This record gives sequence, C-alpha cells and structure tokens, in this order.
Amino acid sequence: MIRPLRAVGALLSALALSACAVPHMSMPKLGGFGFGQDKAPAVAPAKPPPGQWPQVRSDVSADPEIRFGALPNGMRYAIRKQSTPAGQAALRLRFDAGSLMETDAQAGLAHFLEHMAFNGSKNVPEGDMVKILERLGLAFGADTNASTDFDETVYKLDLPRTDAETVDTSLMLLRETAGNLTIEQAAVDRERGVVLSEERARDNPPYRVYKARLDFMLKGQRPPTRYPIGKVEVLQTAPAGLIADYYHQYYRPERATLVAVGDFDLDAMEAKIKARFGDWTPTGPAGADPDLGPVAPRGPEAKLVVESGAPLSLQLAWIGPPDTAPDTQAKRRRDFIERLGFSVLNRRFSSLSRSGAPPFLGAGAFKSDEYDAAELTMITVNAEASRWKDALSAADQEQRRIIQYGVRQDELDREIEEIRASLKADASGAATRTPAELAGEIVGSLSDDEVVTNPVQDLAFFEATVKGLKAAQVSAALKAAFDGDGPLVFMTSPQPIAGGEPALLQALDASRKVAVTAPTAVATVAWPYGSFGTPGKVVETKEVADLDAVFVRFANGVRLTVKPTHFQDDEVLVRVNVGKGRVDLPKDRQSVAWAAGAYVEGGLKQISAEDMERVLAKRVYGAQFGIADEAFVFSGGTRPEDLDTQLQVLTAYVAEPGWRPEAFQRLKTAGKTIHDQYESTDSGVLSRDLAGLLHPGDQRWVFPSRGEIADAKLSEFQAEIAPAISGGPIEVVIVGDITVDKAIEAVAATFGALPPRAEPPAADPARRQVAFPAGVATPVQRTHKGRADQAIGFLAWPTNDFFANPQKARDTAVMGEVLELRLIEELRESQGATYSPQVSYNHSMVWPGWGYVSANVEIPPEKLPAFFADVRKIAADLRSKDITPDELERAKKPRIDQIEKARETNGYWLNELSGAQADPRRLEATRAIIPGTERVTIADVRRAAQEALADDRMWMLEIKPAK
Repeated sequence: MIRPLRAVGALLSALALSACAVPHMSMPKLGGFGFGQDKAPAVAPAKPPPGQWPQVRSDVSADPEIRFGALPNGMRYAIRKQSTPAGQAALRLRFDAGSLMETDAQAGLAHFLEHMAFNGSKNVPEGDMVKILERLGLAFGADTNASTDFDETVYKLDLPRTDAETVDTSLMLLRETAGNLTIEQAAVDRERGVVLSEERARDNPPYRVYKARLDFMLKGQRPPTRYPIGKVEVLQTAPAGLIADYYHQYYRPERATLVAVGDFDLDAMEAKIKARFGDWTPTGPAGADPDLGPVAPRGPEAKLVVESGAPLSLQLAWIGPPDTAPDTQAKRRRDFIERLGFSVLNRRFSSLSRSGAPPFLGAGAFKSDEYDAAELTMITVNAEASRWKDALSAADQEQRRIIQYGVRQDELDREIEEIRASLKADASGAATRTPAELAGEIVGSLSDDEVVTNPVQDLAFFEATVKGLKAAQVSAALKAAFDGDGPLVFMTSPQPIAGGEPALLQALDASRKVAVTAPTAVATVAWPYGSFGTPGKVVETKEVADLDAVFVRFANGVRLTVKPTHFQDDEVLVRVNVGKGRVDLPKDRQSVAWAAGAYVEGGLKQISAEDMERVLAKRVYGAQFGIADEAFVFSGGTRPEDLDTQLQVLTAYVAEPGWRPEAFQRLKTAGKTIHDQYESTDSGVLSRDLAGLLHPGDQRWVFPSRGEIADAKLSEFQAEIAPAISGGPIEVVIVGDITVDKAIEAVAATFGALPPRAEPPAADPARRQVAFPAGVATPVQRTHKGRADQAIGFLAWPTNDFFANPQKARDTAVMGEVLELRLIEELRESQGATYSPQVSYNHSMVWPGWGYVSANVEIPPEKLPAFFADVRKIAADLRSKDITPDELERAKKPRIDQIEKARETNGYWLNELSGAQADPRRLEATRAIIPGTERVTIADVRRAAQEALADDRMWMLEIKPAK
C-alpha cells in the first residue's frame, strides 16, 4: 500500500515542533471553505461478512505473496513467508474492537483487558506468560507487547527463532488471549495500579491538548467520549465482571485476524493456525458496533486552550462525513492525486518557514479519517506565541493562494520525481523487509479495510497514475478537498491571548479580506558540489575477514570502513565522524547540542537547504548532524545508485557549511518555550536535567538555561564547532548493499579529494576526565509543574568504563537485566505500583572510569520512599544470594536474542564499526559480545552486584510536583 509519502516532510517537521501532534491520524488529504450543509450520520460502515477479505469486493489485486484465509468460525488469517532475516518471525493478533465499543461504565476497560491478557488464563497461571516468553528469548516490551486504540486492539510477538517450540508456544499464548482469559478479581485489583500509572504518565500537555482538539473537532460524536486510557474513576473501581463482559462481547473469532510473517513453511503454519484456533467459539451474545454520532453542521468556530506546558500551535480545519467506500483503483487514484496537491502546499509552507522573516516555525496540511466518525482537512501551524496572528494569516492566505491559482506544473513534477525516487527505493528493497515491517503493513490495512499491496505494485500504480497527469487535475482535487464545513480554528497557547476566542475568528476574518496574488516561479538552480577535485589515492587497505569489513586509508588521511551486507536490498547507510565531538568541547560551557539542527538547516555555502532539496529531488539521500561523545557525526541513508550524491552532500556539509542565520533563529524561537515544555512533566525534567546531574562539574552535558538560549549567537555556535569540523580527522563508515570497490571510488571522489587532514594532537587529558556524583543519603530534589500525583524516582551506582574490564561490563549488564526482572516482579506484578520500572547500564568507551547501572520508576510521590527501599532490598539480595538458573536464563536469553537480531541490520554495524580504525579494541568488543554474554554465570552476577550495588555509592534523584 502507498503509505505517507516523503514529500510530506514539511508536515512532519511541523508536528514534531509542536509536541502536540494529534496521534493516530492517517496521512494527507485536505479541504476548503464551506459550511451549513447537512451531513449524514457518521455510523460505522457496513462490515463485510465474517471471514471476507477486502480484495473480494475490490478491483485492487492483493499482494500475491500473502496467503489470505479464514476459519469456519470467522477468524481471518494472513501468512507470508519471509526468510530475511533467517529464523525470525512476527505474529500479530488483532481484534476489531477498541475503546469505542465500551459502555460508559467500561470507559478504559478495553485497555485494562489488554493488560489482563498477560495476567492469567485457562492454561497459563497469572504471572507465567511473560516468563514463558522470556525463556524463549522474547524481551518484555521489545518483543512482547500490545496496544489499544479507539477501534482496535493488537497483540504483538516478535519471535527470535521459528523452531517448533517457539512457534507452538507463541500460538498457544495468543489462543489463550483470544478465548481463555480468566480475568479473576484478585488479578484485576493487582493490575489497577499499573493501569493508573500508565494513565498518570500519559497525562501531559500534548495529550490534554489532543483531547481538547478532538472534542472540539468531533463535537457531539463518540470518539471524544472514549479515549483508550479511560476514566480514572472507572479504572479505580471497575469489577472484573465488567471487563469480562467486554471480553466475551468483542474478543470473538469474527472480529479477530491473525497475521504471521516469517521464516517458516506456509503450509505448516496454516495447519498450526487451523489446529490451534479452529475450536474457538464465542461466549454469549456479540457486542454491537457503536453509533459514532452524526457530523453536525458547523460554521466558522474557534476554540482556545491555554496550556502553559505547550508551545503555541493552531489548526484550521474543515469537517465532512467519513469516506467509507470500499478500496478500489479509482478511490486510490483520487486520494493519491489529492495527496500530491497537499505535497505541493506543504512544500510552500516549508519555504515560508525557511524565509528570512518566517511567519511561523512550521506548518503542514493533510486530511485524516477520524475512525470513520468524520473526515477532517487540517492545516496545523506552530509559531512564536507573540506572532500567532501572522501565523494564522500566512496559513490562511497560502491555502487560498493555492486554491485560487492552483498548482504549477513544475511544482507537481518536482513532487512526482521525489515520490518516484522513494517508491523505487521501496520496491528495490521489498524482498528484504523484516517480518515485523511486513506484519505491520498487513495489520495497518485492517482498520480501513484496505487491500494489502506490495511496493512493486505501488510503484506500478504510481506510474500509471502520474502518467500524463496535469497540474490542473491536481489543483481541482486539492480544491475539492476543502469542501467541508468550517473553517474551525483551534489554538493552543502557553498563555491567554487578548480577546480570547472571538479574537481568533476576527483575525481569520481580517486575513480572508486580504487578496492573494499568484505565486512566483522559483529560479532554476544546479547542484554545485558534483566535484571536489582530483580523487584521492588509497595508501592502505586492510581486510577484517571475520567481520567481513575492509579498512581503507587515503593519502589525505581520511579513513574509510566498508561492510557490504545483504540485510536490506538497496539500502546503504553512511556515517561520517569528524573531530572528537564532545571531547573537543570546553568543560566550562553549556551543551551546544540543542542547536545541532541549525547546522544542516543552514544549508551549504553555495546552495540553501531548500534549493538543495529541489535540485536533488530525483535522488535518495539523507543529511543529519549530531554531537556524539567521540565525534561530530554526519549521517544519511541512500541506495546504491545514489551513493555518489549522498557522499557529495555530506562532504559539502563538512567542507562548506552555509551557516545561514535563519535556521539558527528558528531554533532560538522554538527554544523560548522549551523549558516550559520540559517542566510540565516529571519525565521532561528528567530528560532535561539527568545528563548534567550525572556529570557534575562538567557543563558539556548541562542543558542551557532560558537566558542562555535567548542570548545564544550563531557566531558563538560556529566558533565552537567549526574549527574541529574543518580541521579534524575524518572517518567514513559505509554499510549496506554496496561493493567495496564502489564505496572506495565514491569516497575517493569526495572526502578523499579534500585537502590533507593531519592527525591533531591528543585531546587534553583533563577533557576526558569526567566524574560521577557521589552517593547520597537522601535523594537530590527536582520539581515539575504537572499533576500532583506524578513523580519519578531515579537511582544509579557508578561502575567503570568498558575497556577497564570488558567481561566485567558484560557481567554487570546481565546483572542489570536480573535487577529489572526483580523490579518488574516486585513493583509491577506484586504491588501493582507502576507501569514500567526500568533498569539501564552504561559502560563508556570514551570516558575513562565512567559507567553506571541505574533504575527508575514513575510512581505517586508518596510511594517514592518505598521504591528506594525496595531497590535497596533487591540489591542486598543480589549481593548476598545467588539468583536462580531460571532468572539467569530469562536475563541472558532475551538479551542475546536482541543482539543477534540487531546484528542482522545495517544500523547495528554502522554503529559498531564506527571508530574501530582508531581504536581496534572496539572490534574485539563486537566479536565478544555474544560469547561474553553467554559465559556469564550465576556467580558472575552475584559478584557484579557485590562490586556495583553498594548502598553508600548509590546516587538518588526525586522529581516531585512543585508545591
């Protein structure tokens, strides 16, 4: 299926800036002025008969590599063989039921039921399901998960192997979930705290804004009354019987679809599914599909929400009845042509946001189907709080400009070329999609009864659709997309605005009285970085045979590491490490990482970022910049045919960055409210302050204050990092579907052609010395401005760097996994106190002597002392007693399987090989990680606990509500 297109990048950027994006919205479409029309009731569409797949009533051909079927009881299944990576599989069990099906008394119980699926069934005692999966190598959370939405519930298992035991056990557990849950009252009562913890963690400014927006947009309809997390009063008191009622009414075979993708025999898997689920019969009467309520006639309306922890964002929306027509070629063509129009509009919004005096930080337009309740066309805008009128006017006028004057052919052609490049890359890599990706595509088609198609089919559909396509057709489709009632104006502001909601409509009315002019065509530009001079000469080549990698050194000092792989067809990842990163930065200055995005957005000396995107529209490439501990990192992803372009782009960013002030100013403007956003939640304060607290006395990890962001100057940012980038050593790492010879040729013509780079003197040793905070008797205090019942407890023990004793680091990692198992069992399973206690461990490969093991939990403030006491008790037990063989297996096996799965990805090797030429110890660490983890014993875990988990070295942090 053709899913959201790369050309909507402007929209995604805008939503990312907002932090208040509407979740669960499908991607682009759009709508126009109009109001007062009567609307048909938005009832759920007629469902196909049980067991029927949408392709039966469609002219769209389904992916021929998927076997679709149904059991006599109505349960559907879709199975597909995928042997890459070898021995892995993904299972998904989806129910066509979510929070929309709940009664008032059941608000939140669809999600509560999802939790109960892991808490006891006819054949699996409470608490055993997760342990069974861990013994098979499935990590809780990473491989074993579930989700509840308005209209669906999905259970997910990612299998590290497809042997009979793993497959049979996994299918057995899904069958238990389907029809054999016990839902005992005692288990429900134990789980209440876990569900309430999840409710607390989710209740943040973006979520509150989302709810207010949906309530305003879908006025009087069902979705705003049925948020999946539910109502606290129901979660606190609901009896098991109410959950069981929902279970029997909606967890039924005719509402279920099982998806299985992986390295298995199709006939054998189909037989297993039939044998396991064929006897499933529903209990009691079926639940009804909900009446979603009519789409009420709407005129111009406004809603203002003041939320101190949210940046300013506003939406212009038009609403109409849902489109519940079956999936057909004609419908797909209409939708795709409409999306092309949105792509052009979003490109115009992006251009405005990058201008010298931008009216907003970002904007994007799209159409979304809201769970078959209504169809919304929306323009969403993020702006500086003081300039909301400018932002509203600019969005309105740009929308009217494109409706009045239409799309230009050159704009359309540019979007077509970019989408074509993306779809070609998808088609080339289709054979090596992972089981999880394939399973996700199938499950993603089910809510809208879409026919599942593959990337090759999508490319063919695209070419047929755009052949001879004229701008006038796209203009007409875009104009029609704005035919709903409205406009509705919704604005979130961190502070009240003068005039309130009437002022919003007045500002819109004033803007609509301004005549718009035709857009001007942009000047043609050429790519100025096709050559960097005479290609560099290779002076040394070294093969690392056991890792299938090659080390190359060029005459100018540039190092290249190449690892050809076949994990993902047509995927090539590139990472360029320059200088020494954070090591090169002064210890007495605050982190500049917050401004890293300005580097790429600032474009290149000879071409802006916007012009670069236009001139390279036919190419697939990436450009990201970040500051790591050991290097300034430039990275991107491409396909083999565009590797030259990818390297030209990254070389140009190293050799001739543009340093345009507009990009830096946009970040500063967005930064005006960033502290308010962080301080609005306990997790925000933790993410902002933790790095600085764990590196006392070293400003390189300290997030800048409001004043420091306001006073920041591009010249200071440039002066701090430009010398290291312009003169520092360069290491290029290329991993993926590429040959060594091609990689060498491409790097020789780019980085290899740069002027020589001598090895700089060793970094000041003092800059590599970082401290860990001393143990404390009472926790360090931080506060947040969120809910009074939200708090976080965090604690950490210092360990050591990785190279001080690599095996001890691996022993400590396994000990950390055991510590998490214990915390989950105590705090989640036994006490029901929290949703997700977490343990992490870090053994630095850069900072001598620096490492730690940590644990943290989201919990009500009054339970913080008990959390620290529980951790101390568990730590003491790990120091004094041997763990069980079962604990060791459940700690080691998922960790090893996660590593083995990661080793089948290009991203893993890009990271592992980074820095390996300069520090060969990294290669040995890569070689030894699995055997080193396998050899960890019970005694090693106890010894690691004795050396690390000392009470007097424990550093503690509490983040509580501000009084």
